[in-house]
Amino acid sequence: MSDVTPPRLIATDLDGTIVRSDGTISARTVAALARVERAGATLVMVTGRPPRWMHEIANAVDHHGVAICANGAVVYDLHTETVVRAHMIEPDVIAKAVERLRAAVPELRFAVEYPTGFVFEARYNLGRWDAEALGGRPVDGETLVSRGGTKLLAFHPNADPDSLAKKAEKAVGDLVTVTHSSGRGLLEMSAQGVTKASALAEFCAEHQITADDVVAFGDMPNDLPMLTWAGTSYGVANAHPLVLAAVTCTTARNDDDGVAQVLERLFP
Repeated sequence: MSDVTPPRLIATDLDGTIVRSDGTISARTVAALARVERAGATLVMVTGRPPRWMHEIANAVDHHGVAICANGAVVYDLHTETVVRAHMIEPDVIAKAVERLRAAVPELRFAVEYPTGFVFEARYNLGRWDAEALGGRPVDGETLVSRGGTKLLAFHPNADPDSLAKKAEKAVGDLVTVTHSSGRGLLEMSAQGVTKASALAEFCAEHQITADDVVAFGDMPNDLPMLTWAGTSYGVANAHPLVLAAVTCTTARNDDDGVAQVLERLFP
């Protein structure tokens, strides 16, 4: 797809891609996103964020479009700010994954995300982030694995995320989909086969949109399935090396409105 042929769908990650380092979305990027729907194309936010972190994003884009949250586990309507559907990890799978991961990496601390809220172990310490302030509830180990969730989170206070993900994949790759999206030792696990790509492909099939009609943007390993599925993919300049090696195109950093620069060309 050339830059002069407008795509039917734009799929973009949020944090590190259109969200700047200071946590904001620039006025230029908001204006560029608005061009997508004005042109008759579809805008989909595809993020690792849970739905409860989407209110500010919904406001920023004037409640346009749809969001795929929790790395593909949740489809969220930005117009009404409601969950449309969710792919859950079953409780027995969560219990088995936690057991295996504890054996493989004893220092891990665990949390389980739900469509609305999450629970965490008392020792799940995110440092400068307070899990309770983020909407979480501390529970014991039995309660942690007692119900299904959209994501299983595993945190190591000082591990390299890429190395940690490889260990986790070896331990539980047959049970869940393992990925990560930050520079810290925080692993994100979805139900087996659930990724940003699987949810986006399902959404596109429902709207008779092919992968060739999709332009996707991202920056971290959790974006890789989506970026390799889309017909055209862009990595922002600040992206993880694996992303920059996989995409078909690159653009400027998130702090320099790299996504907006491309959208302004695609939707003049």
